[in-house]
Amino acid sequence: MRKMKFLGMLSVLLVTATLKAQTIEHKREHKRTLNPNRTYTYLKLPPRVTSLSEWLSKGMWYGRLRVHGFRWNWHEETRSRKDNWSLGLGGSMTLKTAYFYGLGATIDAYTSQNPWHMSKDEIIYLKGGKDTLSRHDVYADDRFDMNVIAQLYAEYKLGRSSLKYGRQKFESILIKSNDSKMIPNTFEGVTLHSKDLPKHTFKLAWFTKQKLRDHTAFHEPLTYGNRSLSGLSPRDKLLAIWSGNDDAAMHRGLSYDNYHKAGMSADHDLLVFETISKAAKNLKGVVDYTAVPDVLSSLVLEFNYKIPLHSTYTLIPGVRGLKQFDNGGGKVGGASLTGLIGPYGRYAGQSGGYDDPDSLDGWLAMGRIDLRKKEAPWRLRAAYSQVGDEADIVAPWRGFPTGGYTRSMGQYNWLANAKTWMFRADYDFAKAGLIPGFSVVARIAFEDFDQGKYVVTSSGKKIYLQPSDRTVYHFDLTQKFAKVPGFEMRLRVAFVDADKMYGINQSYEAMRFEMNYLF
Repeated sequence: MRKMKFLGMLSVLLVTATLKAQTIEHKREHKRTLNPNRTYTYLKLPPRVTSLSEWLSKGMWYGRLRVHGFRWNWHEETRSRKDNWSLGLGGSMTLKTAYFYGLGATIDAYTSQNPWHMSKDEIIYLKGGKDTLSRHDVYADDRFDMNVIAQLYAEYKLGRSSLKYGRQKFESILIKSNDSKMIPNTFEGVTLHSKDLPKHTFKLAWFTKQKLRDHTAFHEPLTYGNRSLSGLSPRDKLLAIWSGNDDAAMHRGLSYDNYHKAGMSADHDLLVFETISKAAKNLKGVVDYTAVPDVLSSLVLEFNYKIPLHSTYTLIPGVRGLKQFDNGGGKVGGASLTGLIGPYGRYAGQSGGYDDPDSLDGWLAMGRIDLRKKEAPWRLRAAYSQVGDEADIVAPWRGFPTGGYTRSMGQYNWLANAKTWMFRADYDFAKAGLIPGFSVVARIAFEDFDQGKYVVTSSGKKIYLQPSDRTVYHFDLTQKFAKVPGFEMRLRVAFVDADKMYGINQSYEAMRFEMNYLF
């Protein structure tokens, strides 16, 4: 009954939005456009002014309304996992001031309301839909809504360079706003973006705090939990964990307790340097260095090259390599993201199948090839990724290491010795003259995880440190409307056919329905 009610509400929203989009004549000025990853590009920004009185009067407002519905169906439920759903209604309002001799400011307020939701006791089972609310706030204050100032920064522009200080979004290979749900992933600190050198982009960042998408407060960027769990009740342990970096890809061994056991501080900074070069014809190169001092660092190199074939076809091969360096984090959390092995893990003393269970040294390599035809409605991609048989890759800042190559919806395929093949096809029905505004992206991924990574309990039971092998079928269906620029609807569906683990079926289906309207 609850499932039918949920789907019924989505159907009503879908029909209502479609009717409005078909009948409302849109006459406003279009200020932003929505990107496929749900971030947006500004088409119009406030002007530069020389009068302080115009600093606010010539500023600009930007709005966004959004609806996100989630449904997750396990093929086999257990005590620790249940079918789950979530629905978020909300949006954001952004104020950008004009630039007074280059000086400006931005404030970005977000809200996510949950008028229909699972019970408080069931919130712990949420998967993809957990980002419509804050589990911490639900358990602590019975609050199923989120209201937060996600961005608040001062900015200084000079030439084609921009210096920002405060709460802000940031986009790099390993760090992203990942604004695909209700509230983005943002950071506190200072950044510098520069395009003053022709055909080059430089990014520098120094962050001291992070706020994940399902949090209303900022926290340490690489600490699991915000205080010691010793002596806490089960409820208070959850509150402590949900107050730190509890991202699905977080290394749970890099915890508040473990840092202090190792004689280290749990307070960390996050440093980023990235440069993008298009100086060579048809070649795009990226160099990224991301570091948490005294814990770990990663160096990423990426190259994509366009190869024209005859007069209409283009072949675009791309490669990305990541090298992870252990700068002290291995002696805190160990090689596995589970935190079960390593010096302070529950199964310290067992290797877990890792050559060095106390080291975070590791690597990841991937490649892809795209085929496109000029003016054609389709494009094709084949990609492969392989993680070195060393440590798991640590990247809990929503910039996915395999993103754009082999990552599919909800998948974390950068664990040690994991191998993934992916095939992708895009088709634009509008460009083909078939259905105005409609497009489809289809992916199939074959994920091979290392089942030799496990520990053994005192009773002889195996606990696997990686998920079971799986095939992922993922489809995105997007509808835009010419009469209502800025309004989009998208249905995302994933069918995951996974091998059994512990004798339990690991397969599931996940559905996400979303509406976005920029004004």
